Amino acid sequence: MSIVKSVLCVLAACTLGLAAGCGPESKVAQISGSVKIDGNPVDKGSIAFAPVDGKGPSGGGEIVGGKYKCDAALGECKVELRVPKSVGKRKLYDTPESPMQEIFEEVLPQKYNEATELRVQVQKGKNEKNWDLMLK
Repeated sequence: MSIVKSVLCVLAACTLGLAAGCGPESKVAQISGSVKIDGNPVDKGSIAFAPVDGKGPSGGGEIVGGKYKCDAALGECKVELRVPKSVGKRKLYDTPESPMQEIFEEVLPQKYNEATELRVQVQKGKNEKNWDLMLK
């Protein structure tokens, strides 16, 4: 799946999570925090939360300036982090006047996204979870 599609999926999941959180017996709570790689704040990326048992809404949002804030299902959630970086450009079409499109690659290893090992326990009220991931 491309990075752009992944980000769109996370944003769609966040929208669904927000809709599921409306009401007196909400099954979601707010979670916020920071995301760093090797001690440095992540400039841009996305974070997604999915219940480990599959019985609740997924949620997520953008990471901007090393910070995130979104809704997540109550209970234990798997966490997927994505941090794309631009590695070049390519033509959209094989014509001289073709517009250019940026090419992105994922910075993080799969253990932080596709095959995530990350978990968080989300409780009622406001939650905070900071992530300091190591690539080295």
